Amino acid sequence: MPVPAPNLYPDFNTIRLSHVCLNVKDLAASKAFYTEILGLQITDEDDSCIYLRAMEERGHHCVILQQSDKPGTVEVMGFKTFDDDDLDRAEAYFQQKGRPTAWVQRAYQGRTLLTSDNMGIPLEFYHQMDRLPPIHQQYALYRGVKPLRIDHFNCFSHDVDASVAFYSDFGFRVTEYTEDEDSKKLWAAWMHRKGGVHDMAFTNGIGPRMHHVAFWVPTPLNIIDLLDLMATTGHVSNIERGPGRHGISNAFFLYILDPDGHRIEIYCSDYQTVDPDLEPIKWDLKDPQRQTLWGAPAPKSWFEHGTKFVGVETKNSGLGASPIIAP
Repeated sequence: MPVPAPNLYPDFNTIRLSHVCLNVKDLAASKAFYTEILGLQITDEDDSCIYLRAMEERGHHCVILQQSDKPGTVEVMGFKTFDDDDLDRAEAYFQQKGRPTAWVQRAYQGRTLLTSDNMGIPLEFYHQMDRLPPIHQQYALYRGVKPLRIDHFNCFSHDVDASVAFYSDFGFRVTEYTEDEDSKKLWAAWMHRKGGVHDMAFTNGIGPRMHHVAFWVPTPLNIIDLLDLMATTGHVSNIERGPGRHGISNAFFLYILDPDGHRIEIYCSDYQTVDPDLEPIKWDLKDPQRQTLWGAPAPKSWFEHGTKFVGVETKNSGLGASPIIAP
């Protein structure tokens, strides 16, 4: 199935991904991991939630850690619109698509529309979030891997073609994709709004589940520093995959797991994709350089482990094709 043509004039204008709310078991343990190991900055906290931002971000938060009796799940993924009227247009759009919509109250955000995609992934859209003073030059605050900003989400989908078609219709553009040569179905795809390789990606598997949330860092050396830090602070078992360089996206990467099993990618060095006529890059599922430019395959856990969305049932994929998996 061919990749859909980009919709350059969607019904409403999404600028970028914004934030994610992760449910955790032990708020204190998660706080220590996200601030001392990753290096995110606390913007507010109480007995049930911690709000965090990365060093370049002016919005109030990019991560919400929420104490929950359903730890290791995802509450919602957030996106920012171009203006406030886009929220009303988004409401009409998702209603026309048969998706549920509701206006919800969110701390530090203006009007917020809660809906879901065609697979059931809970999405919220807002335009206004409280703005904070810049801290990117307060170098005494830098900790851990020194994250600059949230970069993308990646989700398992049991039907990647359907997921790509849905997001393409409201303006997400495919940058790279993997197609199963036998069935001609998509095995994975990378889609963007902000001009990087992706704001949202989809990987074939039991879905919908979150595969990972990624944070941008300045250089590959930040990732090396993080590995040294994790190796000497009792977090060796939290290192899952990497470091390495992806073939897809060209990014230097590392995958780690937080205390509740949420997968985090540390990410840098992808490329600009702002041209509206940029042609997507196709990859062969069996190409060993697809996963890692240097040829190293990903471990089995990388294709199987993911975190569920609260209240959303998952389905098995009907696509049996498989990439190369490390023994």
